Amino acid sequence: MSYYLKLLATGFFSTIAFGIIFNVPKKALISGGIIGMFGWVLYSILSVNYGYDIMAATLISTLFVAIISQLLARIKKMPVTVFSIAGIIPLVPGGPAYETMRNFVENEYSIAIKLATKTLLISGAIAFGLIISGVISQTKKRNDQIHVKQSQSDDQIL
Repeated sequence: MSYYLKLLATGFFSTIAFGIIFNVPKKALISGGIIGMFGWVLYSILSVNYGYDIMAATLISTLFVAIISQLLARIKKMPVTVFSIAGIIPLVPGGPAYETMRNFVENEYSIAIKLATKTLLISGAIAFGLIISGVISQTKKRNDQIHVKQSQSDDQIL
């Protein structure tokens, strides 16, 4: 199996598995799995193939997942969190978090602090990507409402 097929399968099935754990509705599981799969592939391509920093790759991938989740939520008339929470699961820094705790337990404090910083920065990139997506969505929604009100007032004048 090629490298990219493994990435696709890993991203898809891990997202679906966490979607099941989080009680995502059945009609949203496949869509959520596809979102998580492409988010994971994008992260892997950016970090491995293009040499992006892990935080930058995580931010861009989270932004991609969150924006697609916003669009899909509107199309399917479902909450955004149904798609975005499961979709970002492949990006969550579980490995570095585990290594951080293991090094603290083994009294390797300098290594643990470095790993904790890395874990927090990656988590911050995920949070920032979700926030940016929400701001973009709210701004677009507000602009759409303003345009609707303006067109209604223009119709009343005529």
